[in-house]
Amino acid sequence: MGKEQTHLKTIAQNKKAFHDYFVEESFEAGIELCGTEVKSVRNGKVNLKDSWCSVVGGELLVNGMHISPYEQGNIFNRDPMRVRKLLMHKKEIMRLFGLVKQDGYSLIPVSIYWKGSRVKVQVGLCKGKKLYDKRNDLAAKAAKRDIERAMKERNR
Repeated sequence: MGKEQTHLKTIAQNKKAFHDYFVEESFEAGIELCGTEVKSVRNGKVNLKDSWCSVVGGELLVNGMHISPYEQGNIFNRDPMRVRKLLMHKKEIMRLFGLVKQDGYSLIPVSIYWKGSRVKVQVGLCKGKKLYDKRNDLAAKAAKRDIERAMKERNR
């Protein structure tokens, strides 16, 4: 047999993370979900807007991730805002824990996606932006948009 084919299909992205933080490095982690949560994720009912990660007792946990309850799930539904465990190697978790404690970084879930038949979370090692950084980013984005618009008009 050849190489295993992996298809990545994005479920949700945390656009606010790119606005509020500089994403220095990103890591892939598995996530521990129950059955009805997986069905809800399959329907795209995930919100990463105000979520963050923490290291507690050598385990990486994601807080504030909202997975809506599955409509047909009745008694098997879990709390939509419950703390969920992320699955990474212990050495990676300890390295991230050291960086977060010393250098003032934050661990923020950037996106959640399917990799084959498994749900994966992309965790970003982020440093907070100041207000002037956000303004500079908005000004650069507006300038780029104006340039593209002018080039489009010129090429007509």
